[in-house]
Amino acid sequence: MIRVGDLTVELAGGETFRVGDGSGPPIVVRANTATLRRIAMRPGIAFGEAYMNGDLVIAQGGLWDLLQVVGQSDARAVKPGRGSWFKQLRRAIKRATQQANGRVASRRNVAHHYDLSNDLYRRFLDTDMQYSCAYFARPDMTLEEAQAAKKAHIADKLRIAPGMRVLDIGSGWGGMAMTLARDYGARVTGVTLSVEQLSLARERVAEAGLADRVTFELRDYRDLTETYDRIVSVGMLEHVGAPNLAGYFSGVRKLLAEDGVALIHSIGRMEGPRATNAFTHKYIFPGGYVPAMSEVTGAIEEAGLWITDVEILRLHYAETLRHWRERFMADPQIPDLYPAPFRRMWEYYLAGSELGFRWSGHMVMQFQLARRLDALPITRDYMLAGDLRLRN
Repeated sequence: MIRVGDLTVELAGGETFRVGDGSGPPIVVRANTATLRRIAMRPGIAFGEAYMNGDLVIAQGGLWDLLQVVGQSDARAVKPGRGSWFKQLRRAIKRATQQANGRVASRRNVAHHYDLSNDLYRRFLDTDMQYSCAYFARPDMTLEEAQAAKKAHIADKLRIAPGMRVLDIGSGWGGMAMTLARDYGARVTGVTLSVEQLSLARERVAEAGLADRVTFELRDYRDLTETYDRIVSVGMLEHVGAPNLAGYFSGVRKLLAEDGVALIHSIGRMEGPRATNAFTHKYIFPGGYVPAMSEVTGAIEEAGLWITDVEILRLHYAETLRHWRERFMADPQIPDLYPAPFRRMWEYYLAGSELGFRWSGHMVMQFQLARRLDALPITRDYMLAGDLRLRN
């Protein structure tokens, strides 16, 4: 499996073996035979668990060094096809059973991740607490600049005019809604299922003097009935689940005004539908699912919406995750605030996610949608003008 790098594995009994092509800095890991056997049998979950629980010790180098070797080796490997009909059926069953995201399950799954602690997220996110892919219009941007650029990039695609009614599905800590209200004159309603996010978002709106233009609610988007001129949803589609994609986009269509525009921003897969990684499903995002572009476009077509523009962001999320991982690891108070298994679990989540965007076929998709064919200009000049402004 390991084709590049310089990796030495030390077993508990003193035996060692070395793999890779000898390039790069040396990495040394220690584990007993039982741990290695578990990793070989179920790498998707056992590798992360072994690191989290201290059964796999990195004696030389760091976790990211090890994951780079794994990722670069995988990138050189010959990728298998879709497999037999039995394997395809097993994947389909796994996808369906992992993603039973009814109203009760959705709230429980959101609470598992987003209601941990606002203080935890403050320690590694940008100052506006954007927990989604940034937009590096220039490679030298700071995380704060790139997250501001992401919001501006999305706002340009939405073509918001003052006074427009905007719905933010999955509004997080409120940064997108506040930006659209403050900088573009919109009147924004944000909905979230996270109690912790809702509380802080309301505090931030009040402190910014935007309470007359921004409202946040603890509501499921499926329970909304009003229509909006614009709909934005950033990083929420990943929590919908493959069986519910058609229902999600039908809901977007129902909530969108006849001449309205929606912008849906989501992680995607370039290799086609796959089941969620077992470690991520168990420890990080229960009920979460990264859809393939083919699954999303099919659901949009079924809902009867126009796809007026698609953009694929490559490596932007890898850079975002690098910033998050480095900030998380550099925070001097985290070791005193959180136990070691929790810290290692989050380090593995952030580093493993970065690996996914650098070498394992993950990307970010932005879909611009409309109900009407003529809801937007027929050229993309308005988007290009915004991009030039960001780069300058």
